[in-house]
Amino acid sequence: MSHPSIRFSEAIVRRPAPSATRGLRAKDRGAPDIARMMDDHAAYVRALEGAGARVHVLNALDAFPDGMFVEDVALCLPEGAVLLKPCAPSRAGEVREMQPELAAHFDDIRAIRGRGTIEGGDILVTPREILVGLSARTSREGAAELARIVAGWGYRVRLCETPPEVLHFKTACALIDAQTILATPRLAATGCFDGYRVLFTAPGEEGAANAIRFNDLVILSAAFGKTAGMLREAGHAVVGIRGTEFDLLDGGMSCLSLRFGATGR
Repeated sequence: MSHPSIRFSEAIVRRPAPSATRGLRAKDRGAPDIARMMDDHAAYVRALEGAGARVHVLNALDAFPDGMFVEDVALCLPEGAVLLKPCAPSRAGEVREMQPELAAHFDDIRAIRGRGTIEGGDILVTPREILVGLSARTSREGAAELARIVAGWGYRVRLCETPPEVLHFKTACALIDAQTILATPRLAATGCFDGYRVLFTAPGEEGAANAIRFNDLVILSAAFGKTAGMLREAGHAVVGIRGTEFDLLDGGMSCLSLRFGATGR
């Protein structure tokens, strides 16, 4: 079954900035190597292109150390785009910078304007619903405002509780096909994926859950060979991208792009 939640033609990415060494992180495990990060980001772009994407590469924003993690600032749906509201005030400018790029692709752009916060890393779009994980970065108020916005486009939002030690909901899950979710056992144990087929990350490879399905290709960190092997055995084409530098900033494969279908603009 093909669905807009896994079939795309466009991707927006932003090059890492030298200031990424000052990026937000839950635990300081050292600064990323910017040269390696640039190489890894270029490999990520090539993987998207190999999956059939027309990739729109935006310039780095040195004023915003987390600017490469574009998924947190917007939600792209076939009907339109929603500008989100990251938790950290330092990231508000990233939203403003993304608006002109989205305007080049979408006629209908809406925005989270209330007091609540919501980041794209906590939003999983599936063929049946939009799952929003409540986390330290996404509040119940922000999720409720998003639900009101997308209800006008015919979507239903279901709230999920993200375990407190998990940064973002999609740190621990990814849509692999229209019926299947790759997830860590810990997140799946909450019952949030009841009714879906669930594939579990291999023991010790929980970070593999931060993956993306783009058309016929699953893109995940190259560090997780056992999970990649499991996905291949399940019939999925997989490519691994070195992601160690992004991981130092609590980032993964899903964080690095906004993905959507052609909008006719």
